[in-house]
Amino acid sequence: MRLQRTLRQEVSFSGIGLHTGRYATVTLKPAPRDSGIIFNRVDRTAVIRSYIGAVTDTAFATTLGNGTVKIKTVEHILAALAGIGIDNLIIEVDGPEIPILDGSSTELVSIILKGGIAKQGKKMPYMRITKPVVMEDGHAQIAIFPYAGRRITYRIHFNHHLLGEQSLSIELNEETFIKEVAPARTFGFLKDVQYMMANGFAKGGSPSNAIILSDEGILNSSGLRFKDEFVRHKILDSIGDFSLIGFPIYGHILADKAGHSTHRNFIRKIISCPECWEIVSEAEQHQTQTQLHL
Repeated sequence: MRLQRTLRQEVSFSGIGLHTGRYATVTLKPAPRDSGIIFNRVDRTAVIRSYIGAVTDTAFATTLGNGTVKIKTVEHILAALAGIGIDNLIIEVDGPEIPILDGSSTELVSIILKGGIAKQGKKMPYMRITKPVVMEDGHAQIAIFPYAGRRITYRIHFNHHLLGEQSLSIELNEETFIKEVAPARTFGFLKDVQYMMANGFAKGGSPSNAIILSDEGILNSSGLRFKDEFVRHKILDSIGDFSLIGFPIYGHILADKAGHSTHRNFIRKIISCPECWEIVSEAEQHQTQTQLHL
């Protein structure tokens, strides 16, 4: 069990949102222990706590809200924070969406590390899976099993000659996240762009912040960062989404054809099965169950 962590000093970055196309500046500020991750929409004087009950939408991205104010596309920054172990943070943003940057979490990791990591004087509780939890969600399947560590196995399948089926299993720690997961960019199909834009999505999308696939191939001149970059990005998204449970999860997640909506539904299912997990906390130095809120 490690100590809780925050930033040593605040850092900022700016850019456009993938879906809204709106420019925004984000400032990451240290937060006291036990604070969790808190979004502060400074343009709307609204605070949104990062937890599963705040999820308002999962169409093409994960959106959090507090009833009247929302913040879109939070999964990449949440993945960066979870991947390198930042537990307490205030995220000030002056717009409706977290900037997409290059479509991955690599720049976000660099920005966070620039602020420095400060250990806090209290251990970070974690969720340990004790019994399997399995769910079917339409064409998707997802499960979590007891495991002495943190592992994610993900499989995707698309009807595209360059993508097709990809799968990857990875032991999750800071090193593997930074090297093997964080650089993987979001992706989309050119044929879907008109539909997405007509429905208010992808207004800021371009080959500079996403892998774009046409029927002929990849439109990005830079090519791929990994041969299986697509499934790696799905793992990145899942890390961000699963951080909304509020604790690091010790178990083996297996996902097949899943996405943001399935991640959200499965988190709710895990929470609704308290007989399948236990929270390991500093106060007791042994396993106990605690109340989680949907």
